[in-house]
Amino acid sequence: MTTMTTMEKAMNDKTGSVLLSTEETAVWLRERDGFLIITHRRPDGDTVGSAGALAQGLREAGKTAYILRNPETTPRYLRFVEEYLAPDGYKPEYVITIDTASAELFPKNVGDHAGAVSLCIDHHPSNTFYAQSTCLDEVNASCGEMIFDILMTLSGSVSARTAECLYTALSTDTGCFAFANTTAKTLRVAALLVEAGAPHRELNRLLFRTRSRGRIKIEGFIYSGIEFHFGGAVAFSTITRDMMEQAGASEDDIDDIASIPGSIEGVLAGITIRELSSVSDCKVSVRTSPSVDAHAICSRFGGGGHPMAAGFSLESTVACIKESLLAVLGEYLPTL
Repeated sequence: MTTMTTMEKAMNDKTGSVLLSTEETAVWLRERDGFLIITHRRPDGDTVGSAGALAQGLREAGKTAYILRNPETTPRYLRFVEEYLAPDGYKPEYVITIDTASAELFPKNVGDHAGAVSLCIDHHPSNTFYAQSTCLDEVNASCGEMIFDILMTLSGSVSARTAECLYTALSTDTGCFAFANTTAKTLRVAALLVEAGAPHRELNRLLFRTRSRGRIKIEGFIYSGIEFHFGGAVAFSTITRDMMEQAGASEDDIDDIASIPGSIEGVLAGITIRELSSVSDCKVSVRTSPSVDAHAICSRFGGGGHPMAAGFSLESTVACIKESLLAVLGEYLPTL
């Protein structure tokens, strides 16, 4: 069992959240039963895949585990959680959040569970320690790697179904193992998941090699409208509601679309601004090279995430957000 460092103990005293290692989290789960797992708003492959894997792993360990229905789950990811969705009236003994750094990221239907989170399993350095207990490891490229470690400690193995969910978590949070956050451990875990039965060929085709017409059209709008600043070191892309409507694009069609501006040669910070429910309700995604801190940039606007992938939401227009970002980005760019 891992012993807390002096720094971790101080943080524990400061936040009131009990800090657990993955080994201690496995023990915590083994000693309890009656779980409800919650994914974050606008769920991605990591939160969905990790939740599905944890639910499956807990059930195989003889536990009762369900996932709270997330109304924003897209058809692409529904297959990983559908069989575990909580029935009406289910009253859990323990509530677990997955890949969710703060309470602001809870789904809209979280209800009374918002104030009763027993355990948070997360890998974001921006975690606010809102849960009674927190398992946090910023080194992992995905929350899926943490769930793998937890389940291996809990049961000693993972089933093919669990491996399928976890491979989805790992691959989507690393851009099919192409992003800079990918580590040797990520690749070792992925290999073990394939050996355990994860259908990696099918998943890679589904998640990374299949594009709808809506996706192709929205990408066309993005490429034609990219703006460059700071001598090409910063690239802005915009996704408006009108663009989505013209393209006939759905939420599935824009999964991981924020990686586009950052993939351009010479760009150190790729920023995507997307209109949500109105022209003054926007989500901003920042993807950077190792020389630029995306988390630090987004924290200026109440958001956060990882050093090279972070985001925030603002009730403001695209033009105003862009102006605000341009006013501060120079502080975070290396001397060119």
